[in-house]
Amino acid sequence: MAGRVLITGCSSGIGLDAARRLQAEGWQVVATCRNADDIAARQAEGMSCLHLELSDPDSVARLVDQVLAGGPLDALVNNAAFALPGAVEDISRDALRSIFEANLFGTHDLTVRLIPHFRARGGRIVTISSVLGLVGIPWRGPYVATKFALEGLSDVLRIEMANTGVKVILIEPGPITSRIRLNAIPHFEAWVNWRGSARADEYRSVLLKRLYEPSGKDRFELPPSAVSDRILRALTASRPAPRYYVTTPTRLSGIGRRILPTRALDWFARRS
Repeated sequence: MAGRVLITGCSSGIGLDAARRLQAEGWQVVATCRNADDIAARQAEGMSCLHLELSDPDSVARLVDQVLAGGPLDALVNNAAFALPGAVEDISRDALRSIFEANLFGTHDLTVRLIPHFRARGGRIVTISSVLGLVGIPWRGPYVATKFALEGLSDVLRIEMANTGVKVILIEPGPITSRIRLNAIPHFEAWVNWRGSARADEYRSVLLKRLYEPSGKDRFELPPSAVSDRILRALTASRPAPRYYVTTPTRLSGIGRRILPTRALDWFARRS
């Protein structure tokens, strides 16, 4: 089966690879990006690419109108998201709101605007979560919070849609090669006053090095194509699984969350 699919966050990484893979598999891809240069690059590859700013409700509404005006839609892949690193105690209300607006509220808004269309003709909603939607680790609190919330909404939506033609699937990646670290730097610099933090020394010795001086790939890191494989399966399987795990850490986290006591999970998180 191949049809028409909307994929958000196609500037790089998972979204870009998924758009290219699905297009190669015969899908009619509608990609979205935030920046004009990225939109032009996708269009140069022969894709339909539209602007989307998930934190702007008007942008979400315009996108839905544009997409549905172009014909029936068979699937939505919710991929767009960003990270905001920092200690939880240093994250302001406004900072937390900024990441929730894009990662959760905008994604939810886009999804529910398309549900009436999917209800009428059937469809699939595939949402890219994260290993950090399964377990939390230090310095990633805002991103973890959005992914935990996304997991909860998707679980309930899947249950509520069970008697309809709408299938709801979660993809659990991580670690995956992408630009998420580089893209997180402007958000960190805009929102986190690390020099005034009680943890300033920890920022210097831990987070700043990870953020600005990466040591290379994680030993378990896979390329975005590993996620595209699961997305394609989620879109084409006659009975898609509720969740598809990608990478060894994600599989272990899914198991550990179910069987390990909280203290053991906390110990592993601190070591990460």
